Amino acid sequence: MGIRSVFHHIGWLLKGVKVFALVGKSGTGKSFRAQLVAQKHGINLIIDDGLLIKDQKILAGKSAKREKGMLSAVRTALFTDDDHAREVREILKNTHFKRILIIGTSIEMTKRIASRLGLPSPSRTILIEEIATTEEIEHAQKVRNEEGKHIIPVPAIEVKKNYPHIFFESIRILFRNRLPWLRKAKEFEKTVVRPEYSKKGKVAISESALTQMVLHCVNEFNPDIIVDKIILKKEETSYGIEVIVNIPYGLQMSGELHELQRYILESLEQFTGIILDEVSITVGKVSLLRNMIRNNKKKKKEASEKTQK
Repeated sequence: MGIRSVFHHIGWLLKGVKVFALVGKSGTGKSFRAQLVAQKHGINLIIDDGLLIKDQKILAGKSAKREKGMLSAVRTALFTDDDHAREVREILKNTHFKRILIIGTSIEMTKRIASRLGLPSPSRTILIEEIATTEEIEHAQKVRNEEGKHIIPVPAIEVKKNYPHIFFESIRILFRNRLPWLRKAKEFEKTVVRPEYSKKGKVAISESALTQMVLHCVNEFNPDIIVDKIILKKEETSYGIEVIVNIPYGLQMSGELHELQRYILESLEQFTGIILDEVSITVGKVSLLRNMIRNNKKKKKEASEKTQK
């Protein structure tokens, strides 16, 4: 610990700041229960996977869930980047708080994080086994190992605001009379994310379902744009999509195709969880609107007859 860190450490102690640690192996449900632990012990701030969180809002930092590799995710969680650590230290310095919770996979990890942020070492360590049953921990690990899902203990709107391209789904949890120290029922919103570095939990989706979703996106975006062909490129963990469209003569498309591309990308990643390497849109031809409508009706009729057969 350097001289500056020692002064920071003493400064926090003089202010009466107490550091808590929540420790457990990866995927055992630490982030899932973070808000409950904070409520029980009157904790104001949470440090989790590179983020500084207060009242279910992200104050500073960057999420390790955003990293593409496991090693870089670990570095982010440990605040090894000086700019990252400095940003969080500045916010801590300007935020009034008495108690802070650091989440980590080991006691040593929480100590390292505290040191990087100029905080005192944790004076109270809570093990995941103290607040979750064996069955709950095993279920959490199964979800992590088989589906690659991780939890960020903030509402989905916070995740979307900071990381608009990460796949997420929001869940609300109502805890009532399950934990003896929790007097009142409390509802928390968590966000389930599937990081890019998660090698497991690949999302499988049929090509026909994906095609129908693209058709729906295009029609919802602008019903005058007719999809002529959809080409899917499937890799081991991702997809590529090329959409060939016909547009009516005279339709103003300045900037529209770029917006359509973004709309398809965000909609599919949000609602399916698949990772899209690319979404390209090609204009096949420009036709008179009445010809396009006639051709589109013909294609729908042929598709319907084919399905009936």
